Amino acid sequence: MITTTLTKNSSPGMTAWIIGLAFASVLWFLTYSHLTEFADVVIATLGLAHGTRLGEAVHFFFYDTPKVLLLLTGIVFVMGIVQTFFSPERTRALLSGRRVGVGNVLAATLGIVTPFCSCSAVPLFIGFLSAGVPLGVTFSFLISAPMVNEVALVLLFGMFGWKVAALYLGLGLTVAIFAGLVIGKLKMERHLEDWVQGVLAGSAPGFEGEQLSWVDRFQAGWRHVREIVGKVWPYIIAGIAIGAVIHGYVPEDFMASIMGRDAPWWSLPLAVLIGVPMYTNAAGIIPVVEALIGKGAALGTVLAFMMSVIALSLPEMIILRKVLKIPLIAAFAGVVAGGILLVGYVFNLVL
Repeated sequence: MITTTLTKNSSPGMTAWIIGLAFASVLWFLTYSHLTEFADVVIATLGLAHGTRLGEAVHFFFYDTPKVLLLLTGIVFVMGIVQTFFSPERTRALLSGRRVGVGNVLAATLGIVTPFCSCSAVPLFIGFLSAGVPLGVTFSFLISAPMVNEVALVLLFGMFGWKVAALYLGLGLTVAIFAGLVIGKLKMERHLEDWVQGVLAGSAPGFEGEQLSWVDRFQAGWRHVREIVGKVWPYIIAGIAIGAVIHGYVPEDFMASIMGRDAPWWSLPLAVLIGVPMYTNAAGIIPVVEALIGKGAALGTVLAFMMSVIALSLPEMIILRKVLKIPLIAAFAGVVAGGILLVGYVFNLVL
């Protein structure tokens, strides 16, 4: 988590940051607008041609790798700044005392703009509950944060347009809100681990706000880039490499038979089951999604696969097991899986 204790004396001045950001923005847009030409030059230099399997795979890799890294760097920097306005303490303060329904909507919305990593899930979960946030409201946040991933949203917008991104956002929020309401109605607080219930018996922590300058916030955004991009770039390259192989070598008929529009109804639940044991992030899975769709796979089925990887991964279940008993984990996984299936079927129906 980004710390808010920043040394102002050693930081670059505001003027330096503005000049640097302006230069970086221009360079970003110029690079992004010439990615196709760059990939064309690469395959021409390697003596490859469009239309061949190897040529298409290499072109896909050298087009998507800088594209994803550019999008990821830009959105992570912006979200790093946004995160300085939504510390865990402030988030808990905003959610405490909210009515059921209103709290679920607010919690799900905050889940989009507060990109806390999975390692923060346990302390955030305890912090929310100990601050008086209802269990169902807390789950709306925990479901929304990975499911409506800000990186996935931006990449979907860049690759498939605003309609797909907006539908993903709307349906993801709906699933998070509805799932939180269902879990809240089930009154499953007794299925929290005993030590968590012991923590809940204590007093709620106080909330302290800090005033940060814009230089501090820019520093936080840059630190976010170094931390996040520094950790996920291997997943990005691996995901794009897999996507390139699928794009260049996997027959379209094979993909259509498993995930295509004419595939049997059970292909979507199967895609979700396949995604659960996997572990990657949105940046790593989006290139695979793009390649699968390019091979004729139905968008809803592929998005359901992506959301199961992000929101229902086995490592996440292991982390949550530290604070939740099996019945509550099962309820959480079941409600989220049902929401993901709904999203998939709706996408396949309307697109």
